[in-house]
Amino acid sequence: MAKTKKKPGPVMLAKPHKFTKRYSLADVLLRKEKKFLYFIAFSLIAAGVLYPYPSIAMWVGFAFAGYSAIANDSIQTIGTFIGSNEDKKWYWQWLFMGLIFVFTVTYSWIVFEGDVSYQRLATPGLDKTPTNFVYLQLASPIILLLLTRFRIPVSTTFMLLSVFTATSGTILSMINKSIAGYFVAFFSALVIYLILTKVIKRFIKGEAHVSWTVAQWVISGFLWYTWLAQDLANIAVYLPRQLNIYEFLVFTGFIFFGLGFLFYKKGDKIQNIINEKSEVRDVRSATIIDLVYAIILYFFKEVNNIPMSTTWVFVGLLAGRELGMRLRAHDSSVKFAKTFNLIGKDILSVAIGLIISIILAVAINPVIQQELINFFFE
Repeated sequence: MAKTKKKPGPVMLAKPHKFTKRYSLADVLLRKEKKFLYFIAFSLIAAGVLYPYPSIAMWVGFAFAGYSAIANDSIQTIGTFIGSNEDKKWYWQWLFMGLIFVFTVTYSWIVFEGDVSYQRLATPGLDKTPTNFVYLQLASPIILLLLTRFRIPVSTTFMLLSVFTATSGTILSMINKSIAGYFVAFFSALVIYLILTKVIKRFIKGEAHVSWTVAQWVISGFLWYTWLAQDLANIAVYLPRQLNIYEFLVFTGFIFFGLGFLFYKKGDKIQNIINEKSEVRDVRSATIIDLVYAIILYFFKEVNNIPMSTTWVFVGLLAGRELGMRLRAHDSSVKFAKTFNLIGKDILSVAIGLIISIILAVAINPVIQQELINFFFE
């Protein structure tokens, strides 16, 4: 019997190839920070709507400056404090630092007759209360908030004060003092850690005695006071140079509760700048860092009333410390490369902040624009 030929079965339609969706780093970042970027966009629009109304604009600018300055500079003053006290409740840390803030700002307000900046805003070019605002003056703290979110420790002094400075001379004085602060901090930390690394290593073995915790809280409190005396000007620059009792209460209350939010968030994104450095989570190492930093800030506070970048001082301190520890330990070239990479990254961060702030200052201030024209073309 002849074989019957099989009929071919129905032809199956080929399924289209399922391409795997690839996300770039920018896509991931945008998705992750979607809500925050919406907030930034809304804030920039609000700044554009409100800047023509000085009585409202000064408080809007203050609110943005207050949160962005404290959030960005938390790595300097309370970063090591947060990092080495992870086992403590956030609200005890907040109350301790918050009450020191209240005492510090109240002292300045009483002694200097309504001035909460420890006379940093008495510097020529910053001594006049703003009577009108331009858009970029309100936008600069929002830009600072954006840079903070992406872990860039820029100088709040340059970002916030330079947009109000009347002359380039004041900006140059601030830059000179800040550069001096960087090098003093760098070489101080380098020498201390070159000489004392072995002693410090011996101290930080095993469990820390409770006296170290007490010492760290006291020294951190002193550091917080010296930082506030330097940097309160960055926040108060939007407000009248002498605050009445109601303005003072709003100023103090807003920052006090903003600090609470910062402690609740454990320093937020910028805290990683501290956590990536060597041994800062140990209370003993953190105490040494804070003590050196507090002494340097107190010294520059007493030199003159010109504002300076405490960020530059802090970056110099950490850079000198890291290099000193590596040199003393005779580490491998790989570890040295990593250390120089960290130092370079932090210097790049503060340099970016300085460049942005100078661009903003030139864009805003016609006096500085004229000075630049005279310098280059006459």
